[in-house]
Amino acid sequence: MLALHDKIEETCAFIRQHTGETPRVGIILGTGLGGLVGDIDVEATLNYSDIPNFLSSTATSHAGRLVIGKLGGVPVMAMEGRFHFYEGYPLQDITLPVRVFKALGCELLIVSNACGGLNPYYESGDIMVIEDQINLMGGNPLIGINDDRLGPRFPDMCEPYDQQWIQTTLDVARREGIFPHKGVFVAVAGPCLETRAEYRFLRQIGADVVGMSTVPETIVAIHCGLKVVGLSVITDMCLPDAIKPADVNEIIATANEAEPKLRAIVRGVVGELK
Repeated sequence: MLALHDKIEETCAFIRQHTGETPRVGIILGTGLGGLVGDIDVEATLNYSDIPNFLSSTATSHAGRLVIGKLGGVPVMAMEGRFHFYEGYPLQDITLPVRVFKALGCELLIVSNACGGLNPYYESGDIMVIEDQINLMGGNPLIGINDDRLGPRFPDMCEPYDQQWIQTTLDVARREGIFPHKGVFVAVAGPCLETRAEYRFLRQIGADVVGMSTVPETIVAIHCGLKVVGLSVITDMCLPDAIKPADVNEIIATANEAEPKLRAIVRGVVGELK
């Protein structure tokens, strides 16, 4: 079995065969949010199944492709779909693409997700810029022997989402006539959705939205020295006293409806690197 550093090198070597550009931004697109790739001037599209050490994405609406090209003239790599803890994969493998982005030259990671709203002032279809996070997944991608070539043993997490990039993201959104929230994302393992009691608990500990991703990728991004912008699309409201059973098709439909706003924000944020 290859060590993590060797897996990264093997994966990077394969991807470099398909691009002559050094990417500046890595983008991870969540449920119902894959349409952003339509804005990319595509150089290459690679199926995850063809990329060494990449996993298979089994989640509904996740295409399972790595798109390489330019967004507004800026070299980017975008994942059409991510890997989840609930799919049975180790967190270290789930987050390998983040380390690959860094090794290939990225300086910024943009992560997006579909999530449930806990804050009663939010509504379905709203966008939230992630300011902080809570890890309740029961695992951490940094557990195990640390490779100092990849990052420090004890990375500081007091600012997982870069404050300057948060402000830039808010400014970009407002220029587009979009007014996102700013709040806290809590990650749980899934795949079952939460009980009423769990929603109450999550709100009481300070979470504004809840999802089953993003936090592991952000932890690894901080470990390896990437700046992170996190964007959540609120696809359903999880208010314990007014809750109804979730419909996955409705969740995906809401994400699709909000996608133009997300695309505009991501285009603008990436454009700040020109």
